[in-house]
Amino acid sequence: MAEKMNVESFNLDHTKVKAPYVRLAGVTKGESGDVIHKYDLRFKQPNKEHMEMPALHSLEHLMAEKIRNHHDNIVDIGPMGCQTGFYLTVLNHDNYEAILDTIEKTLNDVLEADAVPACNEVQCGWAASHSLEGAKKLAEEMLKKRSSWDKVFEA
Repeated sequence: MAEKMNVESFNLDHTKVKAPYVRLAGVTKGESGDVIHKYDLRFKQPNKEHMEMPALHSLEHLMAEKIRNHHDNIVDIGPMGCQTGFYLTVLNHDNYEAILDTIEKTLNDVLEADAVPACNEVQCGWAASHSLEGAKKLAEEMLKKRSSWDKVFEA
């Protein structure tokens, strides 16, 4: 592999991972003692498939709103530019199994949703680019593989 890069995911061999998975991608300790845990929530196989933007956008809105109902330490959840997953950042909480449960509950909330939150021109920067049906399909696909979320690399 090439020289070590500053961005953690640039050091990950994307040809060796097997999506879907949830991977602890990094831990950052602050000067005051706070600890940020960053998770890689990979929905699609890198360089083989991707999420279409309207579905990804709606899934982002839904997860960002709903995940906070299940966990008090969420800092943010945001999409990867490659459209294969999301990054989840959590403050002062390092229980991997609890994070998996939180993600599962959140994705089940997506399946139950009847609207995309903040899907309007006042609250969203591209309100015309949404698909509730697409978001639900992505959530369903991810949930079907729940038993393998902790398996990042192919056997």
